[in-house]
Amino acid sequence: MSPIKLIIFDLDGTLTDSIADLTDAVNAMRADFLLSPLAVGEVRGMVGRGARHLVMQALPGASEAERERGLALFLEYNELHIADKTILYPGVWDTLAVLRNSSSKLVVLSNKNTGLCRKLLVKLEVAEMFAEICGADAHPFMKPSPKPIFSLMRKYGADAGRTVIIGDSINDISAGKQAGIRTIGCTYGYGGPDDLVDADYRVGSFAELLALPILGDSA
Repeated sequence: MSPIKLIIFDLDGTLTDSIADLTDAVNAMRADFLLSPLAVGEVRGMVGRGARHLVMQALPGASEAERERGLALFLEYNELHIADKTILYPGVWDTLAVLRNSSSKLVVLSNKNTGLCRKLLVKLEVAEMFAEICGADAHPFMKPSPKPIFSLMRKYGADAGRTVIIGDSINDISAGKQAGIRTIGCTYGYGGPDDLVDADYRVGSFAELLALPILGDSA
């Protein structure tokens, strides 16, 4: 097995536990519409397909104009409170440090906007671990489309056999499968068990990544 050249990471639910801040942003937006707050568990199921999709789910029955206003409110609040409660999952910093010292390029590919991704990772002091941080606005398509993965593979000269994606949702696994790369599902994240059933590997903690042969050879 050739060493992995490109490791693609999801952000929310994979590197960071951000559900508390996302829930606060959703409820601040809903309050503006005089709607009752949602529980963390309700918001958890809305995460993974970008801010616009999250807002559509959090404002059922809203008009297009109301959704646009809600999106602006959500993004403004989220940016101002990007890391009030968000933390790295246990083992993330140490594991990234090991992988960064390998021959692999580490890249973040999220359905959150690039600016918010970068701001969050800077605040959590891990932005420098990554060769690139790509959000939903970095490519014409976002996960579960495989096209952002193809773009990154071309940029870093990595073929499918030397590329892996790590994430907690069906969007990550589906994008990886369509791109023909290997997939690692994070069972501790926000996706349900069915989201990760097709993953090539599954881990219950971030630190377990280094125990996988696919990454252990690279590290």
